[in-house]
Amino acid sequence: MASPQNTKTGLNLPAGMNQNSLRLETFSSSFRGISSLSSPSKSTCSDRFIPCRSSSRLHAFDLQDHKEPTTPVKEGGNEAYSRLLKSELFGSDFASPCLSSPAGGGGGHGSASSSSSPMSPCTNMLRFKTDRSNSSPNSPFSPSILGNDNGFSSDSSPPPKPPRKVSKTPRKVLDAPSLQDDFYLNVVDWSSQNVLAVGLGTCVYLWTASNSKVKKLCDLGPNDSVCSVQWTREGSYISIGTSHGQVQVWDATQCKRVRTMGGHQTRTGVLAWNSRILSSGSRDRNILQHDLRVQSDYVSKLVGHKSEVCGLKWSHDDRELASGGNDNQLLVWNNHSQNPILKLTEHTAAVKAITWSPHQSGLLASGGGTADRCIRFWNTTNGHQLNSIDTGSQVCNLAWSKNVNEIVSTHGYSQNQIMLWKYPSMAKVATLTGHSMRVLYLATSPDGQTIVTGAGDETLRFWNVFPSVKMQTPVKDTGLWSLGRTQIR
Repeated sequence: MASPQNTKTGLNLPAGMNQNSLRLETFSSSFRGISSLSSPSKSTCSDRFIPCRSSSRLHAFDLQDHKEPTTPVKEGGNEAYSRLLKSELFGSDFASPCLSSPAGGGGGHGSASSSSSPMSPCTNMLRFKTDRSNSSPNSPFSPSILGNDNGFSSDSSPPPKPPRKVSKTPRKVLDAPSLQDDFYLNVVDWSSQNVLAVGLGTCVYLWTASNSKVKKLCDLGPNDSVCSVQWTREGSYISIGTSHGQVQVWDATQCKRVRTMGGHQTRTGVLAWNSRILSSGSRDRNILQHDLRVQSDYVSKLVGHKSEVCGLKWSHDDRELASGGNDNQLLVWNNHSQNPILKLTEHTAAVKAITWSPHQSGLLASGGGTADRCIRFWNTTNGHQLNSIDTGSQVCNLAWSKNVNEIVSTHGYSQNQIMLWKYPSMAKVATLTGHSMRVLYLATSPDGQTIVTGAGDETLRFWNVFPSVKMQTPVKDTGLWSLGRTQIR
């Protein structure tokens, strides 16, 4: 039978066990030391606060003495190495004097003693983030030197370079009276000998960039007009396409015509040289291949376009010829066939703008007219389209820089702007404005740094857009970039 004491409490206890055996002990005294660190109030309870490791004062919790070996540190570089290792593992604040063990501690670190005790308050004791402005890194590999927050970098690449600054104003402006506002013509070209050729009405003028001198090369007469000009790669001869369908070749140094070739039924709006062949495209939809070493007007005819041919460019290795037409087609030809090896029909407007990459073989870029507005990139080895960018306006010209992997494009309706792009990301580097009409003409200086643009507003504008090649001597500034506005004739 239960004792009266057990009955009074309502508990059934085994015989020989009294109520004192079940006395509960309070643990408040066990946590008195810790609670005094976190808050002076003992009546409130809250979740634990776990500060970040780099901001915590781990010495205050006496963790260091249990982690460190008790053997004394040898003289030499071990002490510095140990301090460096702690700083990189636990943050720069861990090795600060505030965290040093008190004198007489059991760690035996061999470092200088500090007057602060393990329980002495420090500036970052219970702070969630480290105050970087007040902390001075003790480690040569501290976060401030490495450039990241925790001393460990997941991305070891250097910080991105700031974008290159491109002047938004032209370096020089030339008046070009009678510069035609015709999308299908190509009447501006810059030679490798630093001479700019411009077709103005019935005449061709040569402007020497080194001294800004202008001379008239030829006058076709009142019944003809200049539709295209193109220098040879050596820069000593220039070809001229006329509205009558002729192709003339002139010696620029002597201002003397050396050859006239026929074959086209109507105007010759585009020309392209490789090392020995001159290709001409016409409104008669044909492309003629001319060889100055033979007496005939042309050696072959390429038939493939259904409308006027307005774009022609040879690849840098002379193996492929790209042609664009008003039939929205981009065709690629080689030297061994009379038929195109590629027919690219993704453009929805006339294809005048064509350029080959000087940095990657078989990489071709083309631009479409008002109804298309896209720059498209092609792999001519398999005919695949690599990318397409909608520029928002008619693409009139494209030129690939030989100095850097960037492309410049000129535009017509409706922005009349000049745009500079990085390849292959096609991120915009700069947008240049100044022409009041379509920017129909584009040529690049022989050093690859400057472009000249022409428009129906009868001006030629020179822009510094590309960086120079390392170790290359820049063109001397002898009147080329003189301020003001002059005429080309």
